[in-house]
Amino acid sequence: MTEADQKADLRRYLQLARDAVLWKLDGLSEYDVRRPLTPTGTNLLGLVKHLSTVELLYLGFVFGRHFAEQVPWFRPDLGPNGLEPNTDLWATATESREDILGVYRRACAHADATIEALDLDATGRVPWWPERDGAATLHRVLAHLIAETHRHAGHADIVRELVDGAAGWQAAADFLPPRDQADWARHRDRIEQAAREAGGIG
Repeated sequence: MTEADQKADLRRYLQLARDAVLWKLDGLSEYDVRRPLTPTGTNLLGLVKHLSTVELLYLGFVFGRHFAEQVPWFRPDLGPNGLEPNTDLWATATESREDILGVYRRACAHADATIEALDLDATGRVPWWPERDGAATLHRVLAHLIAETHRHAGHADIVRELVDGAAGWQAAADFLPPRDQADWARHRDRIEQAAREAGGIG
């Protein structure tokens, strides 16, 4: 496999996760894309905002390929979390969905340009990684970014299901068994019953 083939493979897996995250916001109100649905405040638009930071850090800052645009929540000099802890994990009332999605798409394009420009063994520096001095190849950084983006795509799956019951991986192919709502309810009840029996709950 050539390096170009390896890059294309890695890039494809990264793009699948990017697309899945963005799809999870489709058709939702401003409230529903922003509302926190876990005790730690996880929300759909915040996940996209955070992933824009991740793209700009790992495939920009780490390799000295700085994003020309000023992004209010992105301050790599203050560490991987921006201005304050979790500031990139939620959207203020004045930050528009369109602006955040636009930054994410442009951050992804900037990241893709880095992938295109550098060899897989090109070395960058990840100062918040503890090992040695944070040196990492593009290949390793891409593997990390794919893992992180897919992890947050999984968060988005669950949050979207909590919002309106929509589930699945892609709009064109959700990869869920064909069941109606009543069948899903019976399925859930069956799992609940098994959990109760295993836990010794009446």
